[in-house]
Amino acid sequence: MRIARFTTGDDPRFGAVGEDQDGQTVLAVLEGDPLYKPIQLTGEKIALDDVRLLAPVIPRSKVVGVGRNYVEHADELGNEVPAEPLLFLKPNTSVIGPDDPIVLPAHSAEVHYEAELAVVIGRIAKDVPAERVPEVVLGYTCANDVTARDLQRKDHQWARAKGFDTSCPLGPWIETDLDPADVAVRCQVNGERRQDGRTSRMVFDVAALVSYISAAFTLLPGDVILTGTPAGVGPINAGDHVVVSVEGIGVLGNQVVAAAD
Repeated sequence: MRIARFTTGDDPRFGAVGEDQDGQTVLAVLEGDPLYKPIQLTGEKIALDDVRLLAPVIPRSKVVGVGRNYVEHADELGNEVPAEPLLFLKPNTSVIGPDDPIVLPAHSAEVHYEAELAVVIGRIAKDVPAERVPEVVLGYTCANDVTARDLQRKDHQWARAKGFDTSCPLGPWIETDLDPADVAVRCQVNGERRQDGRTSRMVFDVAALVSYISAAFTLLPGDVILTGTPAGVGPINAGDHVVVSVEGIGVLGNQVVAAAD
């Protein structure tokens, strides 16, 4: 099932993405928030073209990022592959949705795209064994771990570099039925392919990551884990259009704009 969060100009709602008898993509509206109640349809259906898609989830507590989880990406930036997952946090104020603008921070002169598979947690998770990880995962979505690379080098830690407002586009929806073992993760900038990796190339797979992170701190429903980016990262500038795609999920596009004076 694909679960979208959307608005028609009123409060955000959730819907299951499907097709009507004419082949038109529609949202079957759900009762309440599927993170906190069983899936139940209201009977209302709305054409996808008539809604604005929002970030499919606003994490209640945190976005957990994983650094250098693809060997080729670690190599391209001259870094060693960590012996254990390298974790960092992004605040929920960094999250935006499809077609929302990525605002370049005024205090950075080198901002990069990073296409990633994101994991959405569906229930409270602490010290979860790897074999039980599927029990705590609601589903998966596309993510762009936008990074101020110059600040990352300057600060020697990643809070400012990866936590600024609009640095975490998510979308277009949550796919609950994905097998994340070997799917393509790609990025295009202005229609040009920049990244083309597969999750089978991750150093630590989804089960290992969720298990490791849940041992470090409790994961709550709606928390998001960014699983790392493949090789091919590079700069974005005002006016660029960035599209992240994950096989089996969909595409997430965002325009890049300069910070207001």
